[in-house]
Amino acid sequence: MNNNFFKNIEKKTGVNMNDVFELANSLQNANFKDEQTVRGVIRRVSQIANKSVNKETEDKIVKSIINDGKQLDFGTISKMINNTNNGKK
Repeated sequence: MNNNFFKNIEKKTGVNMNDVFELANSLQNANFKDEQTVRGVIRRVSQIANKSVNKETEDKIVKSIINDGKQLDFGTISKMINNTNNGKK
């Protein structure tokens, strides 16, 4: 893809695409049954998305991923953060 595409996404979302790519690379070999790993990813997604995640929300997401077998990717976590926080920072 060309750089203009990514620059347009950055401009519209305020999300740095390099951060997204770094996160995606870190997810490839991560152990998603490990609570600390999952919490770290949630915090990183929260930071990239510029959304705060309270302890209760983080616990729900961790439980969903570890215990319920939810797929872990940027979109899944971002959606969970937005739904739980109702889009509020």
